[in-house]
Amino acid sequence: MTLTVESLGQLLKEKLTLSFGKSLEEATTKDMFQSICLMMRESIHTNWHKTQEVYRDSESKQVYYFSMEFLLGRMVETNLLNMGLLSLYSETLESLGFDPEEVFHEEHDAGLGNGGLGRLAACFLDSLASLQLPGHGMGIRYKYGLFQQKVVNGYQVELPDYWLKDEYMWETKRSDKTIEVRFGGTVETSNENGSLKFHHHDYERVLAIPYDVPIVGYQNETVNTLRLWSAESTSNHFHFHSSRGHDYYHYLDYKRSVEKISEFLYPDDSYYEGKILRLKQQYFLVSAGLQSILQRFKKQFKELKCLPNHIVVQINDTHPSLIVPELMRLLIDEEGLDWDEAWDITQRTVAYTNHTTLSEALEKWPEDMIQSLFPRLYLIIKEINERFCQMLWFDYPELRDKIPEMAILSYNQIHMAHLAMVGSFSINGVAKLHTDILKNRVMKPFYTVFPKRFNNKTNGITHRRWLLNCNPELATVLSDTIGPNWIKEPHRLASLLPFADDAGLQESIAKVKHENKKRLAHYIKKHYDITIDDKSIVDVHIKRLHGYKRQLLNLFHIIHLYQLCLEQPTIEMTPRTFIFGAKAAPGYLFAKHVIKLINTVAEKVNHHPHVRDKVKVIFLENYQVSLAERIIPAADVSEQISTASKEASGTGNMKLMMNGALTIGTLDGANVEISELVGPNNIFTFGLTSEEVFAYQQRGDYRARDYYNNDRRLKSVMDLLVNQHFTNDDVEFKDIFYSLLSNNDEYFVLKDFDSYVHAHKLIEQSYHNQHEWLQKSIINIAHSGTFSSDRTIQEYAKDIWEIEPKKQS
Repeated sequence: MTLTVESLGQLLKEKLTLSFGKSLEEATTKDMFQSICLMMRESIHTNWHKTQEVYRDSESKQVYYFSMEFLLGRMVETNLLNMGLLSLYSETLESLGFDPEEVFHEEHDAGLGNGGLGRLAACFLDSLASLQLPGHGMGIRYKYGLFQQKVVNGYQVELPDYWLKDEYMWETKRSDKTIEVRFGGTVETSNENGSLKFHHHDYERVLAIPYDVPIVGYQNETVNTLRLWSAESTSNHFHFHSSRGHDYYHYLDYKRSVEKISEFLYPDDSYYEGKILRLKQQYFLVSAGLQSILQRFKKQFKELKCLPNHIVVQINDTHPSLIVPELMRLLIDEEGLDWDEAWDITQRTVAYTNHTTLSEALEKWPEDMIQSLFPRLYLIIKEINERFCQMLWFDYPELRDKIPEMAILSYNQIHMAHLAMVGSFSINGVAKLHTDILKNRVMKPFYTVFPKRFNNKTNGITHRRWLLNCNPELATVLSDTIGPNWIKEPHRLASLLPFADDAGLQESIAKVKHENKKRLAHYIKKHYDITIDDKSIVDVHIKRLHGYKRQLLNLFHIIHLYQLCLEQPTIEMTPRTFIFGAKAAPGYLFAKHVIKLINTVAEKVNHHPHVRDKVKVIFLENYQVSLAERIIPAADVSEQISTASKEASGTGNMKLMMNGALTIGTLDGANVEISELVGPNNIFTFGLTSEEVFAYQQRGDYRARDYYNNDRRLKSVMDLLVNQHFTNDDVEFKDIFYSLLSNNDEYFVLKDFDSYVHAHKLIEQSYHNQHEWLQKSIINIAHSGTFSSDRTIQEYAKDIWEIEPKKQS
C-alpha cells in the first residue's frame, strides 16, 4: 500500500487508540512519538529478520565492531530518513496539528557515548548498513550516560543522565541469548591425557543480557544490529545459607555490585574502586560479546579453525584489548584447542584501531589488578608476553634494548595497546598524519616488527545525518545544482567545484546559512536569554574539553578582542559570535576551570556596552549529538585548533566543512588532509607543525614565560586572570595562569597565540568579501564527500575485513 498523508494519519490515529487508548485530541507529543516508533518497528523488524537470513544463508563473513561508546543521537529521524519516510511523516504530523520537531525531540539522546570515539562508531554502523555490508556493533547498555551537564554560576555541575527513564523504543531484549561472565576466583591446573587443563573456581558470576538495536540502511532494506549488554544478577547465582540471617543484605550488596558494571559510562578511575569498575566493564563487554559470537558461529559452522574466514573482530581503541586473551581463553579452555592453534586463529581474527598518540590514553593496568579480577586471563597474558619477548630477543637482536618498553607486561604494568598490536592482524591509524606518527614515533619499534600490519583509514562521518538530515535546505540546494546522486555516492559532491563562482548558487547557500543562523539565534534567545546578531560571524568550538584541544587559546583571542574594544570603543569590527559546547571529565579540574573562565568572560563581554554589539560569547550546556545538529548548520568558522600531533583525526572538522564552515586549524589530524584537498587559500592554518612540536619536546628549550614577557597582548590577556578584573577573587583562575607559566605551557598555547590572532584577522578580511567567502565555502562542501564514513568503511571492508555487500533479494 502506498502511504499518503491521509492514510498515514489514519494509521497513526488507530495506533494511538490501540496502544494508548487515546484519541488524537487527547494525545501528547510523547504519545505521538511512541506511536510513530511502534509503527516503524513493524517494518524495521521484518527487514531485520530478512537481513539475518541473507547473512546466514550466504554464509557471509561478518565484522563485529567492539566499542565502549556508540554515540547514536536521536534515531527516529535517522530511521525515517533511511526508510524514505521523513518528509511524509513530517507532513502528516503537521496535518494532525503536531510540530514534527517537538515530536521527534521526545526521544532522548541515548547515553551510550561521550565524544568523537562514540560518534565515529555510530557513523560506521550507519555506513555498514547503508552499504549493505554485514557488520554489527558490540557495546554496553549503560543505564546512565556520562552525565548531564548544567552550568551553575559559571561552573559545570554534573547530574545523572538517566536516559533510560523512558522506554527506549528501538531496543529488543534478548533474554534467551544471556551470557555468563566470570570475575575473580582462583585457577587450578591438572594434567589430563598429557595436556595441561585449567579449572576456574570460586568466581563471581554476572549475567550479560543482550538488548539489540536495529541499524537501518539508507533505502535498501538492510538492517544490521547493535548489541548492547546489560549486567544483571539473579538469586540463582548467589549462595544462600539458612544459618545466616543476614544473607538477604549480602545478596543486595552482590546485586548492586553486579548492576554497577553497566550503570555508568566511564566511571571515575581516579580511585581504586573506580579503576576496578572500569576494568570490569571492559572485560564484561569483551567476554559477553565474544561468547555470543562463538555460539552463533558454532551453530552455523562446525570447525573453529575456519573462524577467521567468517568473522572479524575490530577493537575500537584500546578499551576492548582484552579481546585478545579472552578469545585465547575461550578457544583453549572451552573449545579444547592447543596454544598454537588458538593463537593462529586469534591473530587472524582480531584487528585493532588506534585513536590516540596521548600516553595517558594508551591504557596501562596494574598487574595485580588484572591477576585478581581475571586470573586465567592473567596467565594467558603472561604467556603471550613471554613468547613475544623471546621472539624479539632471537629474531630482532637490534631491538633487545627496546624489549622493556615493548613488552606487554613490564614494570608491573600491563600495556593494553601492546597487547592489541601483538594479537591483531591489522593496526590502523585514523588520519595520514596520525598513522605516520604511530609508525615513525609512538609505535616505531612495533612497526619495525610488524610493518605489514600498519595501515591508515582516515575517519569519516555519515553525510546522511550530518548534511541530509540536519541541514535539509542545504541538501536541497546541492541536489538542485548537481542532481541527487551525491546522496548515495557522496564523492559526487565534487561536481560542485565548477559552480563555486556561480552567483546564483552562492546566493542560495548564503540564504540557507542565514536561516540556520536565525534558528540558532532563536534557540539561544529562548534558552539563555542572550540576543545574538544573525548576521555576525558564527565561530564554533564544539568538542570535549581538554588541554590539547585548546579552548583556552580560543578564549585568549576573545579576551584580546574584548580589550581592543575597551581600548578603542569606535573600532570597526565585524560582529563575532563565539559558541562553545563541551563537557569536562568530572575529575579533570583544569578543564572545569576553563569552563568557568569561558562563562565568566561571557558574562563580562556580553554586557559591556562597548563590546556586546561586536563580540558575543555563549557556552551551550550539555553538548551532545542533538545540540550539534542545531549548531553545525549555522556555523561560519570551525575551530580545529589542537596542538599539532595530539589530535588523531577529528570528525567535527568534517561535519562543519560539509555544512559550509571554513576551518581555522593547526596542521593536525585530518586537518592536514582537508588542507590538501581544499587548497591553502580555502582554510586558515596557523601554528606549530607536528615536527616542530616534537623538536621542542626533544630539545626541551621551550620557555613559555618568554612569550608572556615579550608579547604585550598576551601579558595583558593573562594578567586579567589574576588581577580581579573578571572576579573579585584573584585566585579563581590562578591554576590556569600557573599551568601556562609554572608548568611551561604543555600544549603551546602561548607559542601559537600570535599566529592564531593573525589567522583570525585573515578570517575577518575574507568575510568582508562575501563572494570570496562563499566561494571558499562551496569548495569545502564539494570536497567534504571525501570524508564520508561510506568511503572509510569501504576501505576497511576491502583492505582489512575482506567483506562484501549482501543485497536483499
